[in-house]
Amino acid sequence: MSSREPHAGRGAEASGRVLGVVLAAGAGSRFGMPKILAHQGDWLRSAVAALHDGGCDEVVVAMGAAAVAVPRGASALVVENWADGLSASVSAAIGAARQRAVSANVLLQVVDMPDVGADVVARVLAAAQGRPDALVRAQFDGAPSHPVYLGADHLPGVLAVLRGDVGAQTYLRRRNDVIGVECGDLASGRDRDVE
Repeated sequence: MSSREPHAGRGAEASGRVLGVVLAAGAGSRFGMPKILAHQGDWLRSAVAALHDGGCDEVVVAMGAAAVAVPRGASALVVENWADGLSASVSAAIGAARQRAVSANVLLQVVDMPDVGADVVARVLAAAQGRPDALVRAQFDGAPSHPVYLGADHLPGVLAVLRGDVGAQTYLRRRNDVIGVECGDLASGRDRDVE
């Protein structure tokens, strides 16, 4: 199955396409190196597989501090202004989604959550049902985390508030319609800032 064909885990197939984005452009200063390189690229391969196998129609890897060959099933999204913080990567991801299709939705995942697999992604996508008006985020033991689904209707609003090293969180905190999907039974959801 190609990454452009719909996956069985998608939910409502008639709805908009989903662009899965691995956020991996940062320098990883607390980690000691860009996390896109962590464990000889195992974290990156795991994140791409989770998005692809979990049901995203297409997967891109946002990279900047380090450039690598992307794993099979993904393409590169070079973030030239990556040093501006996470907002630069999310902005680039939204731009990429808007270039691909009018109704493209976005699923954001960070590279440093290696135990989050396709089952978590599929659960979040099932809750979103491909809806352009949906906002869905995974929770682990009640704590909001990634992956985060941004329906196409929300992309302009997210872009308007992106600043510095904060991604879509500012926008999500202002909303009362974010669907939290508990995934603590599937993964720890722990992001790894240190080894």
